[in-house]
Amino acid sequence: MKFKIILIFSALLQLALSTASTAYSQGGSAVDKEKKQFTFSWQFQDSDAMRPRGGTTKGSTVELSNESNSAWRKLSNEEHSNFERDRHAILSMAGNHRVTFDFIETIVHDPISKPDRPYQSWGTEYVLVIEDNPQFISLQHILVMTFVDKDGKTSKPMVMKHWRQDWQYAPSQMLVHNLTKGWHRRQLTKESANSWSQTVYQVDDSPRYASTGKWNHFKKMSVWESKETLRPLPRREFSVRSDYDVLWGTNRITVLPSGWVQEEDNLKMVITNPQDIENNQSFKAREAGIARYELISNLDISAAEDYWRKTKAYWQDVRVAWTALIEKNDQFWIRKKVSNRPLFSRMFAYAAALEKEDNYDAESSREFVAETLRSYTIFEQADQSEK
Repeated sequence: MKFKIILIFSALLQLALSTASTAYSQGGSAVDKEKKQFTFSWQFQDSDAMRPRGGTTKGSTVELSNESNSAWRKLSNEEHSNFERDRHAILSMAGNHRVTFDFIETIVHDPISKPDRPYQSWGTEYVLVIEDNPQFISLQHILVMTFVDKDGKTSKPMVMKHWRQDWQYAPSQMLVHNLTKGWHRRQLTKESANSWSQTVYQVDDSPRYASTGKWNHFKKMSVWESKETLRPLPRREFSVRSDYDVLWGTNRITVLPSGWVQEEDNLKMVITNPQDIENNQSFKAREAGIARYELISNLDISAAEDYWRKTKAYWQDVRVAWTALIEKNDQFWIRKKVSNRPLFSRMFAYAAALEKEDNYDAESSREFVAETLRSYTIFEQADQSEK
C-alpha cells in the first residue's frame, strides 16, 4: 500500500493543486475570461490591473433546475416548529450545484497599498448529507468537474473531495481559530441557546473556522448570520499573499428554492503581538465575498458517488481521528509541511490508492491516519516549522 501511495503521489498532488487554484472556473457553461467583470470595482485603477484572477478552464454547459429539493419544500411548511425549519434549511443545502465565487477588496486601509486584484471562479459541486441526527447535520462537498478543451472535446469527470460543514444545535463548546494561527476549544454558555454552530473543515478534514448564529425564516427564504470569527487565509489567498495573518469576518447564508448563497464580510488583519492584540494589530483591507450555489438538473454525479463509495470509510476514519484529537487537547497547531509535503497531499494520496484498489483495510487505514496526524499536529507553539 505505502509503495503504491508513493508512486501515485506526484501526479495526484499536481492534480489537486491545479484543481484548487484553477478548476473552479469550469462549472456552468464556457466563460470568456475577457468578459469577466465586477459590477462595482475601483474606477480610477487601471482596468487591466484589476482584471479578476482565478481559473481559466472551461466546462460543460449545465441546466438550472426548475424544482426545489424536498428539504426546501418541508422548510416552506410554516406549520413546522422553528427547530424543524432550521434543520430543513441546513438540509436544503445538499444537492447538485453550479457554484460561483467572487471576492473583491472594498476598502484598503494601508495608504501606500493598492487594492488587490479581485478573485472570480466557478465550478460544479455535489453536496451530500453524511450525517443527519436530530441536533447534528454534516454536509460533505465533492467537486465533480468536466473540462472542455479548445477543440470542444469534453474530458472524463474529475472528482475531488472538497470542504465539509458540520452544524450543531445549541453547542456547549466550539473549536475556534486563534491569533497564534492555531485552534482551541472555547466553552459556550447562554450565547448558544436556540443557535446553530457551523464548523467548516478543509479538504483533508482539518479545521478551518467556526461560529454560531440563529436561523430566521421568511416566506421565500431562510437566513443564518454568524457572529464574528477568525479564520486562516483561504487557499485563494495563502498561495499568493503573505502580507497579512488572519481573516476576521462574518458569514450570511441565505437558503432559497433555487439553491443558497453565502456572503462574507472579511477584514484582512496583521498581528504583530498576539498577547497584546489591541496595540499590535492593523488591517490591510476589507473584503466582500459571495458564493452562489445554484441547483442544476443535469450534473452526472456517478463518478463522485463511486469515489465516495470506495473512500467514505477511510474519510470517516479521518473525521473520527480529528474528533478524538480535538476533544483530548484544548489547543493545537498544524504544521504546514512535513518532509516538504502538506497534510492534504498525504491524505489524498491514500484515498487515491483506495479508490484504485477498491480494497479498504480498516486497521491499516486507522494506523495511517493516526500516524499522519501525529506527525502534523503539535501542542506547543514553539515549533511550527516543517520537519
